[in-house]
Amino acid sequence: MAEPVLVHALTGFVDAGSAVRLAREHLETSFEHRVVATFDVDQLHDYRARRPMMTFDRDHFSSYDRPQLVLRRVLDATGTPFLLLTGPEPDVQWERFAAAVGQLVQRLGVRLSIGLNAIPMAVPHTRPLGVTLHGTRPELLGDHEPWLQSVQVPASIGNLLELRLGHSGHDAMGVAAHVPHYLAQTDYPLAAETLVQHVSRATGLVLPTASLHEAAEELRAGIDEQVAGSEDVREVVRALETQYDAYVGSRSRGGLLAAERAQLPSADELGAELEAFLAEQGEQPEG
Repeated sequence: MAEPVLVHALTGFVDAGSAVRLAREHLETSFEHRVVATFDVDQLHDYRARRPMMTFDRDHFSSYDRPQLVLRRVLDATGTPFLLLTGPEPDVQWERFAAAVGQLVQRLGVRLSIGLNAIPMAVPHTRPLGVTLHGTRPELLGDHEPWLQSVQVPASIGNLLELRLGHSGHDAMGVAAHVPHYLAQTDYPLAAETLVQHVSRATGLVLPTASLHEAAEELRAGIDEQVAGSEDVREVVRALETQYDAYVGSRSRGGLLAAERAQLPSADELGAELEAFLAEQGEQPEG
């Protein structure tokens, strides 16, 4: 396996629309793979903070969902191998874990690592799904234009891996899908499709996403049907569209005018109204 790519999709941090989980499941179920390494989860997992599930079957316990941190060798659609690191984000010993991954990167000759993430954003589902790209070298990001400047955010092990790998001279990057915040609690396959497509774009791996695309189209139709059924919700979506379009347009003008911002409702107001509507729709019995 000469100079493989490492994709890491760890759970436990923000995963809006379950996009990282859906992307991981797609890679695991769509492509041939085998385990090449595992980590000692007992050294890394806080069982009382994140209790694994057990199955109780009538009068006995029949199974235990044991946490696993696994490194797999996966073959893309052309037979090109790459590495996939999955499992729960460690609760403790982050630096030791990052150092262990760094040793694997060095030993296996990894040419690029790429982490997956999905964050809720005040964006409408009717506009192209955006992403935030970041990396240890600007050249890894192509012509991507940043959405943010300098900001402090809660740490994640995925982002720490990128930082530490960069410090040791390895190429590393990440991609975070922007999920409409009113859909953050819903499985959102469009975001998973976008993550996988960006992995392909950044690495050259051939990773078809037909099943994710089909699921995304089906979900989009259902969302549009709900929105069409309520004028109030249509107004909320239109307001989000106006906010999105104004922001995108402002990027070539150097920023939104204060007057433009003042005319728009806040993201919290928009999201709360739409989330309430969608929750009501989910509680209605089927006719």
